[in-house]
Amino acid sequence: MCGIIGIISKQPISSMVLEALKLLEYRGYDSAGIATLVDGDIERRRAEGKLVNLEKRVNAEPLSGTIGIGHTRWATHGAPTERNAHPHATEQVAIVHNGIIENFAELRAELEAEGIKFQSDTDTETVAQLVSRNIRTGDAPIEAVRKVFDRLRGAFALAFLFKGEDDLLIAARRGSPLAIGYGEGEMFLGSDAIALAPFTDKITYLEDGDWAVLTRDSVTFYDENNAQVSRIVQQSAGAAYVVNKGNYKHFMEKEIYEQPEVISRTLAHYLDFASSSVREDVTNIDWSQINRLAISACGTAYYAATIGKYWLERYARLPVEIDIASEFRYREMPLSKDTLALFVSQSGETADTLASLRYCRAQGLPIAAVVNVRESTIAREADIVLPTLAGPEIGVASTKAFTCQLSVLAALALSAAKAKGTITPQKEQQLVQELASLSGYINQALKLAPKVEAICRDLVNVKHALYLGRGTSFPLAMEGALKLKEISYIHAEGYAAGELKHGPIALIDETMPVIVIAPYDRLYEKTVSNMQEVAARGGRIILITDAEGAKHANVHAVATLTMPEVPEFISPLVYALPIQMLAYYTAVFMGTDIDQPRNLAKSVTVE
Repeated sequence: MCGIIGIISKQPISSMVLEALKLLEYRGYDSAGIATLVDGDIERRRAEGKLVNLEKRVNAEPLSGTIGIGHTRWATHGAPTERNAHPHATEQVAIVHNGIIENFAELRAELEAEGIKFQSDTDTETVAQLVSRNIRTGDAPIEAVRKVFDRLRGAFALAFLFKGEDDLLIAARRGSPLAIGYGEGEMFLGSDAIALAPFTDKITYLEDGDWAVLTRDSVTFYDENNAQVSRIVQQSAGAAYVVNKGNYKHFMEKEIYEQPEVISRTLAHYLDFASSSVREDVTNIDWSQINRLAISACGTAYYAATIGKYWLERYARLPVEIDIASEFRYREMPLSKDTLALFVSQSGETADTLASLRYCRAQGLPIAAVVNVRESTIAREADIVLPTLAGPEIGVASTKAFTCQLSVLAALALSAAKAKGTITPQKEQQLVQELASLSGYINQALKLAPKVEAICRDLVNVKHALYLGRGTSFPLAMEGALKLKEISYIHAEGYAAGELKHGPIALIDETMPVIVIAPYDRLYEKTVSNMQEVAARGGRIILITDAEGAKHANVHAVATLTMPEVPEFISPLVYALPIQMLAYYTAVFMGTDIDQPRNLAKSVTVE
């Protein structure tokens, strides 16, 4: 969740850019920079660490210019140094970037083979070099950028500044959010309305796949097919900037769509995408002293932890005990000193989880905590804090916090596996590369929203629903059922598919929707057998699978959501999206209070 700002004005803008960057500090960052045009040439100032360091740099070496871009960076590719700070620039173009360019390595190799020299370790510079090459071969800036979009895979927000073009900025969004702001004889672009608050209250949010051409007096929008389109201008309420829904109807919807960006940000904290390896200095866990884990959590965090159990046992070969926090401390589980106690909580204030932590502390166990709020009580009382960098989550029903918890647990499993030698360096690289590709897969899953919405028009008429899955899809089924219960108030249960005939099958008739989560993996054939049992009893199957799974289903489904084909390791993170959207759109049609469902609170601070 890096921060982007761009300004075209009639007055010097460096102080304005710095002001906006300060408003983006809440997103987290480790370096910052600014670029403007000075007499037509690109001039940059960059600094490691906090914005005060960049301010000192700009005060010592002032930047004039009435057009420019700025950035606060959270390191993904390359260390958090000035060399890797944004903006990245060639003689022809400067750019700032949020997100990840998944195919940067092959693009960089192509450019280096042509003799192009790189000045950083980042994926971002690859984009700058591609645009620069196009300009050198005769393309105008707009065409040079348009051609590059077709080469990029991943999720990103981009802003471009060009040599000799003092009335032109280009912005693009694929996954990561970006907004355009309107002034009098000046235009702005930023990561969100917060950054634009000092300058304007007229905002347009780019839709996914959009790109825009800005001048001082106008903005032209293009969609992902390069067709010129119109986008709505909204009036923003100044007092609501911090919790602004943007162009979404609900915070939950907004937070679903933020997942490509926040997952990438979280993973980048634990993984080095440039070398496809686990960062060894982040978790600070001495795995040589750990022979088992005891994990405790509540609600959605418990289901995330259950998926983490599968990963830790499969890849790190560590036995894992997992408990609902409200049960953990009361069953007086025997705990040995070689056990790591791990607690998962979005708020870091969950009373049952905190009580379990203190029980383990009294037993002398080392304590680790996966939390989204670093200042929380659980974080303060833990020995090791493993942050989920999801940013504020306003909707009570967790979405992005859940997938960020999964991201941390996946990275933790790889860290343990690497330290214990249970995966080879080649396997480590493969799994890190799979995690690096997540944002692209999640963007594909988000494109299923219209089909999910259509399915949900029928779900509003049911009273009960079943969710089924095997392997990591089993806890995902429980999470899907929880989401539906939380916000639509439809009774739903999630089961291991193999448990169907041990009781739940008695519930199935022609009125019962059965949501089956079944990627085409090593467990798929077994799940198909369970679907046939449902079909034989008239159950209404909603199948969530990929193209191969749909091809081999051999069973009638009333609806099939065809997901992208994803590696088995990362499938829970991708398949989380349709189950979130199923709950969301069902609740929309039912007219319930989605962001603040009845009887629920975001943080449960009593037992």
